[in-house]
Amino acid sequence: MATAYHNLSDYDFNSVPSAENMKFGIVVSEWNYNITGALLKGAVDTLKKHGAKDENIMIKTVPGSFELTFGANQIIEYSEVDAVIAIGCVVRGDTPHFDYVCMGATQGITQLNASGDVPVIYGLITTNTMEQAEDRAGGKLGNKGDECAITAIKMIDFAWSLQK
Repeated sequence: MATAYHNLSDYDFNSVPSAENMKFGIVVSEWNYNITGALLKGAVDTLKKHGAKDENIMIKTVPGSFELTFGANQIIEYSEVDAVIAIGCVVRGDTPHFDYVCMGATQGITQLNASGDVPVIYGLITTNTMEQAEDRAGGKLGNKGDECAITAIKMIDFAWSLQK
């Protein structure tokens, strides 16, 4: 469990490019909003800390984590964003539903990245317990939303460096 050894909110501020001219889409699951809302706040706060403007951050919600792929795809198709952050939370239950949702969302986001020109950042937390999710949404392990924002900024910078 790599996160147990790394705080999701720890990073070198100076290693992150300016987000001043970048446009972000964020698609966030309404399911487990006590967690996804905290992840969203972490992502938005971190984007702004690195210069992103309010008008360059679009936030859309979808019902659950399985719908993140469709939401991200629609943002890419109908908006002019440089990256999309997909935020969700799936907590293991008593049925195999967890496995199907996690697998579907993961494969969908991977497919968008493999076939598209806009990076889609994987902000889906998959945990065994709600406590583990809380630990990753601003708790003792930091906030995965912070990590997603940094990844989005760095992936945009990466793509732009190749387009020059």
